[in-house]
Amino acid sequence: MRTLRNWMPTLGWLAATATSIALASAALLPVLRTAPAGEETLASVHELRRGGAGDEPPLTVTTPAQPTPSVASPSSTPPSAAATPTPSAGAPRTTTTRDGWTVTTDAAGVATYLRSFRVEGGQTVVRASRGRVQLVTATPGPGYSAKTVQNTPDNLAVFFLETNHHFVIHVVWRDDAPFAQVSEIGG
Repeated sequence: MRTLRNWMPTLGWLAATATSIALASAALLPVLRTAPAGEETLASVHELRRGGAGDEPPLTVTTPAQPTPSVASPSSTPPSAAATPTPSAGAPRTTTTRDGWTVTTDAAGVATYLRSFRVEGGQTVVRASRGRVQLVTATPGPGYSAKTVQNTPDNLAVFFLETNHHFVIHVVWRDDAPFAQVSEIGG
């Protein structure tokens, strides 16, 4: 019986810690499911804290087909190389940049948004069109692992995880356009 008495403070601490983790996770869910309109996140978390990547004038070019989805390991090809489009025989597409997103409009007038997010924990490329948000690539940095959560077609979260340090890239489709939020937790 004396042994159980010695473990009581440790068991109390363990119960309190588990409860606080559960409450913190529940408190963060609404934040991770929403994103403020117009936030520019085509930069690192540190650039976002300084006020964004800046306003760039619209750029118009012609571009071919889109890349295929993949999740890469840290030693594989970087997402920028994996996301390189290949030429297609179809009609040319008009491409502009809007709020940090590369917007490609096809001949039928359907807009597809593509954006790369780079944080200390890794890099991800996200595509969004017609109310759907899709992962193109997620490549964790050294010491990080990547995890994606997509509860609905219009809501995607990419996590780059390291012990006590996480980066979250959260993209939702709202008001006929994608909105993104980049968060750093811990560290």
